[in-house]
Amino acid sequence: MTVKTYAPAALDLGERARALAADLDTWVRRVRLDTQERWYERLHHDDDHEVWLISWLPGQTTGFHDHGDSRGAFSVALGTLREHDVTAERELAPGEVREFGPGYVHEVRNTSGAPAVSVHVYSPPLSVMTRYDLTGSGLVKRVEETAEQW
Repeated sequence: MTVKTYAPAALDLGERARALAADLDTWVRRVRLDTQERWYERLHHDDDHEVWLISWLPGQTTGFHDHGDSRGAFSVALGTLREHDVTAERELAPGEVREFGPGYVHEVRNTSGAPAVSVHVYSPPLSVMTRYDLTGSGLVKRVEETAEQW
């Protein structure tokens, strides 16, 4: 199956994530649900960007993390997700997009009672992510992961 990448010259990251999320035929047969953790698959990778498909069962979360030096965007394809970026929380429905720059820290989770699916685009491709704990005094760096670890 060929995954449409929506060339960088044609669309920005948010528009690319939204277009792929809306293109059900591109990804729906690939989705898996995993009761132990979020399921994810990289759909595309080149020197400019990468695209990930993620499924979420109720209660599954990313925890607080950043994306290193990569810019990113994600769009909800099915269900709803909640994003928390320390200063605000927002509920995201199908077709809605969040874009962010390098070093942005957030948590994404499925707080609904139904599965959700989202499409994530990063440029340049992810090379490192840092995970954090949110404490009463703010974010505390927990661990740094490299691309080889996921």
